[in-house]
Amino acid sequence: MNVSFALFCDAANLSQEGKLNILGVFDAVQVGTVPTIHPRAHLVVRFKGRRTDIGTHSVVLRWTGPEGKELWSSGGELDVGTPPAGVTEMDLPLIAAIDLPIETTGAHTMTIALDGARQADITLQVRSGPAVAAPGGMIS
Repeated sequence: MNVSFALFCDAANLSQEGKLNILGVFDAVQVGTVPTIHPRAHLVVRFKGRRTDIGTHSVVLRWTGPEGKELWSSGGELDVGTPPAGVTEMDLPLIAAIDLPIETTGAHTMTIALDGARQADITLQVRSGPAVAAPGGMIS
């Protein structure tokens, strides 16, 4: 099993048809002051699995600050069931709504591990101070 993509966004869900919906992807946040908490960031990870991945797998998420200090971690299990006949590859989405603790500005990292092996790192840049409008009026 491998990670086909991992990202932070404002919201995500699975439709009734099983489609993954993602809204507001970001890789940087602007905060007024530090320390703070970025409330309800959604972490979306799409694992790709094969028939050989059927069973229970451990997933660990680890959030670290710019100095490498762990600020938060959590673990759980991903149960992969038997797919229908003829299906050889499976999409296995993970959506987690997380309050991200932020102690300082700089590059923060979410590490995703599966069965004890590091699979992906997502970097989130944290800036402090008044919001700055980008060309076109967007605020990062």
